[in-house]
This record gives sequence, structure tokens and C-alpha cells, in this order.
Amino acid sequence: MNRKIIAAATAAITAAGLATAIALTPTATAGQTAPTVEDTQSAILAAMSRDLRISPEQAKRRLATEEAAATTDATLKTLLGSGYAGSWMDATGSTLTVAVTDGKHAEKVRALGAVPKTVARSAAQLDAAKAKLDAKATSAPKTVPGWYVDVTTNEVVVLSHKGGEAAAKAWAAKAGLSAARIRTSAENPRPFIDVIGGNSYSFGGSRCSVGFSVQGGFVTAGHCGGTGTRTSNPSGVVAGSSFPGNDYGWVRVDAGNTPRPLVNRYPGTVPVAGSQEAPVGAAVCRSGATTGWRCGTIQQKNATVNYPQGSVSGLTRTSACAQPGDSGGSWLAGDQAQGVTSGGSGNCTSGGTFYFQPLLEILSVYNLRLLTSGDNNPPTTTTTTTSGDNNPPGGTWAPYTSYSIGSQVTYGGASYRALQAHTSLPGWEPPNVPALWQRV
Repeated sequence: MNRKIIAAATAAITAAGLATAIALTPTATAGQTAPTVEDTQSAILAAMSRDLRISPEQAKRRLATEEAAATTDATLKTLLGSGYAGSWMDATGSTLTVAVTDGKHAEKVRALGAVPKTVARSAAQLDAAKAKLDAKATSAPKTVPGWYVDVTTNEVVVLSHKGGEAAAKAWAAKAGLSAARIRTSAENPRPFIDVIGGNSYSFGGSRCSVGFSVQGGFVTAGHCGGTGTRTSNPSGVVAGSSFPGNDYGWVRVDAGNTPRPLVNRYPGTVPVAGSQEAPVGAAVCRSGATTGWRCGTIQQKNATVNYPQGSVSGLTRTSACAQPGDSGGSWLAGDQAQGVTSGGSGNCTSGGTFYFQPLLEILSVYNLRLLTSGDNNPPTTTTTTTSGDNNPPGGTWAPYTSYSIGSQVTYGGASYRALQAHTSLPGWEPPNVPALWQRV
């Protein structure tokens, strides 16, 4: 690469930081500061050093070289037009090779500090060939996990599981690409989307926030789509929804989405350890896609709100602000899940009063199991704290009692183990709420 270009790129990085630096949402929690450009650059360099197994200084030089290479490549793509056939960096990230379809273009490539390579097909021709396969994607054999343009070999490559090469070749030929190279591969790709509380998701042109991950999906607000509504990012379908009257729902996610016992703290995440209900006056924090991480206190419980669509009862009233797009998002007291954002009056600039739908009712109604950070190592000891004297006949379970994960009780002659930390209420007897209790 041209040293002048590299030097200019290095200076640009040193002076201005990486162009990919991500700024924190302007509505992040008061007292939090956005990471500086230097912090972001250091984090990127550290990750490169770790994953590419190079020193931080090598990572910095590589970034500078590759930034210069990107500029050179964009320039040559314009200069060469239909003669451009793609480009690539070598394994060390120090040399840019630009493919051309005519040797007469080689000098233009060298003049800008890159290495030319003459090939048979232009980038446009390769893309057009791949488009033929894309048009027949629905008929691709199950043994074909994918296909791509390989500019380094000037070919279109079709991947095939071992034993399916003949079917892959026949499919490509039927699509009009008999010259495609078939490469045996063990790949079995799937989308990777972690379902995390406070992250956004979309439905019908609108946006809400994930509440908490449960087995098979996540809980959210009922006004964020009726039963049967499709969602995206993460993809799924609303499996249950109630609004007005209540304001809860849950989404069953598609395969490839992975529910995690985490909540986005903007930045970072908070593990969800249980669902022990916090008392009035307790500090509570909420996470949402619009305003990030905000905190306040629980003011009242069992509140009824008259929304334009109808009244909703059983809500918890708080001072932690929220705005449109935060609906459905997570509410935590420490690491204990409390509920999902319903609505409110005001905003995060002027303040106001805001409400969440308590979580335990959602788990009970839909028989859901909250995912927690202790799922891989469930407690083996029994820890029960009783606050009431009126145990049901023939059992140790009692209403208005705090139970932690793993607590064991008896009821109606049977033994049960608590699946979630919670405070019991009348009607939540173990046989009635399998989301909270497992018979043992």
C-alpha cells in the first residue's frame, strides 16, 4: 500500500478516532457518560488483538492500512467501471489486491498502491451469476447450506454437505450456472439473535421493547400487538395478549432466536436472578429501546389507569420515566424481575408518573417459566421465609410469603419446589401456578 495513504489514515484515526465509534443514546441514565472515542478505539483494538492474535500496535497499523485500502478500492471501482472484478486484503491485512478483467487496467491499480490481478469475469458478471441461484433459492436441496461469490478465485461457490455434491451441482445447472464450483462444507447456519430485556422488536410497523426472556420467548406489554401478530428482530408470533383490562402478552420466538436471562443496561447487561416482588418505596430501574436505562421508586401498587383504549387494573405506579417505544420493556429491583412497561403520563425530560404490569401475573396466566441466571445451577437447598401464620390445611405453603428459587413446600399432601423467587398471594397455590411451582 502507498505509505502516504497509510500515514494519512493513521493521522485521521489518531486525531478523530474510528468512524465506527458508536455514541450512546442521548437519553442514557443521568450520571452515565458515553464512552469516549479513545475508549471505543481501545476496545476495538483490544478485541482485534485478542481474536486475530496480534499485538495492539499491529492491530492499530492494520486498522490504518485497511481504512486506506477501503478508500483506494472505492476509487478504483469508479475508475475501472465494468473492468473491476473485486478486491481483497491478504491474511495479514497489509496488501490490497484488486482484480481486473483487462491487463491494461493494471497500471491504474499499481498507481494507487494496490496489487493487480487479471481475471476472466467482472464483479458485475459474478453477481449476475449468483443472482440466478438466488432466484431458485426455494428449490435448493436441503444439503445446500448456502452459496456466495468468491472474488479471490473469480467464481461462484455452492456449498454442499458431504454426500450431496451431485444434487448441488444439478441444482446449480438447472438454475443456469453449470460452471459453479461445488465445495463440501459442514456448515449448518442459523440466525443468531439473543433475546435480551430492554432491546427493541418490531411488529406491524410499530416498535416495542422486550420485557423478560421466558422459556420459548419473551414477555411484553399487551398493547404491543394482539395474539397472532408477527414480530421481527427477534422474529416470532404473539402467542397471548390481553389489553385493555390487563396489559400483558408474550411472544413465542422462532428457531434461531435465543432467550437470555439478561436485561440491557445501556451499556452492558444485568443478569436476571429471580422475580422477588419489591415493596412500595423500593428503588426500581427499567430498560427500554427509546430511553435506555432509567431508575426511580415504586410509589403505589394495584393501580388502575384509564387509557383511551380502556382501563387497565393491577398496575404498579412509579417515578421511573419511560416514553413511546419503551412499552413492554423490563423493570428490575436489583436483579429481580418486576414487570413490563405499560404507559404513563409525562416523559424523561419533564418527569411524570409511569406504570408497569407486574410480571408474576403474566407468568401465571400463560404458564411461563422466567429464565434466570441460576438456571444452569439450580439451588439444592431449601430456603423458605414465612411471613404468615395461616398455612393451608395439610401443607406448609402460605400466602403473603417470600419464596426463593429452590424453596420447598407441601400442599394438599404433595411436595413442590419453587421455580421462581416470588411473594405468594391468595389463589397462587402450587397446583394452580405451574409457572412458579414444580411438583417433586
